[in-house]
Amino acid sequence: MVCIYCSGITRVINSRPQLRNNQVWRRRFCPICQAIFTTFEQADLANNWTVKAPSGKPSGFMEEKLFLSIYESLRHRPTALPDAINLTKTVIQRINQSAKHGVIDAKLISKVTLVCLNRFDKVASTHYQAFHDL
Repeated sequence: MVCIYCSGITRVINSRPQLRNNQVWRRRFCPICQAIFTTFEQADLANNWTVKAPSGKPSGFMEEKLFLSIYESLRHRPTALPDAINLTKTVIQRINQSAKHGVIDAKLISKVTLVCLNRFDKVASTHYQAFHDL
């Protein structure tokens, strides 16, 4: 990776997996400008997961679409935004456990999301269920 300050080649001086967020935290050092900075590495799910719609048409996974559907269901809560962010991460972790060869059924995404919402907020799960064919 290149330095964010001088575009020189950096080296990793510390690295830790962030299991909860499915990321890798890295501390980087630039020998040219002596800068130290932190990066987070995470898989690009849009290019690694293919979602099969009920019609059979495949498309790339869009985390933003999942987030928006969860956020819409949680809008009645005063903490809707942070709750939606955390629930989206939880749903992605659960989907990742059952994703086989990078292909995911759209129904599976809806079911996992509904289960997570049901455990978190019954009103939100009812709202989600009303707008998704479950």
